[in-house]
Amino acid sequence: MALRLGDKVPDFTQSSTEGEISFYDWAGDSWVVLFSHPKDFTPVCTTELGRVANLKPEFDKRNVKVLALSVDDVDSHAGWVGDIEETQNAKLNYPILADPDRKVSDLYDMIHPNANDTLTVRSVFVIDPQKKLRLTFTYPASTGRNFDEILRVIDSLQLTDHHSVATPADWKDGDDCVIVPSLKDPEVLKEKFPKGYTEVKPYLRMTPQPNK
Repeated sequence: MALRLGDKVPDFTQSSTEGEISFYDWAGDSWVVLFSHPKDFTPVCTTELGRVANLKPEFDKRNVKVLALSVDDVDSHAGWVGDIEETQNAKLNYPILADPDRKVSDLYDMIHPNANDTLTVRSVFVIDPQKKLRLTFTYPASTGRNFDEILRVIDSLQLTDHHSVATPADWKDGDDCVIVPSLKDPEVLKEKFPKGYTEVKPYLRMTPQPNK
């Protein structure tokens, strides 16, 4: 059965380029971005792995661990890492899971038979410190993933978990936010949003980002 938002994601133990990983233990109290690849030595994925390596300080800043997966074995991954580092001007600084037995691919429903009945689709899972699934993206093989967007979504999730706001279309960190509709008491609004807010409509109230 496919994972749905809010589900607790399955634990697993699998080999990787950084040794055996027991997922829950490895994740600890961090957020996790798990992203899958159909196989090693694929061109679009090579660019993605390099991009994530270069963005790793941004993930670290947000308490996010990144974990790639490809269905080939660790020896194959080792050869691919050399190509990634050579072509992408990046030092690989996070693990790539090996999944030759398709264990993790099956647990996370990464194989979509109508797209390809043997290879994983290129999925992204954002998982919070309680091991709950907070976001999924699935991309076609022809389209490289936008990791700036993934960082933007993590910023939104982390903000809205701790403040009574939602983020509007195209929001970026530092932009105004939407006050959640459930808050109506003027005294509560005054306390929670000391910078004030603008009522565009009774259900659409904009306020400066609370944690800035």
